[in-house]
Amino acid sequence: MKAYEFPAHITADGKLELPEAVLPSELNNQAVRIIVLTNDTDSTSEQPQWQNLTATQFLAGYDSVDAIYDEI
Repeated sequence: MKAYEFPAHITADGKLELPEAVLPSELNNQAVRIIVLTNDTDSTSEQPQWQNLTATQFLAGYDSVDAIYDEI
């Protein structure tokens, strides 16, 4: 599998707008997989929420018998 990386734009109506001639012509008429990566710089990011959930779930499984590992 090959990967191609290039900047693109999602229009106001939700369509993915590709730059002109970014992909080789041998890819014409082929099925492809698309992965969309976005910049996560806004303050409404869900990252802190996921980190909190991960820590909470991890610590929920902690038991007093696990304290033996704290001294290693």
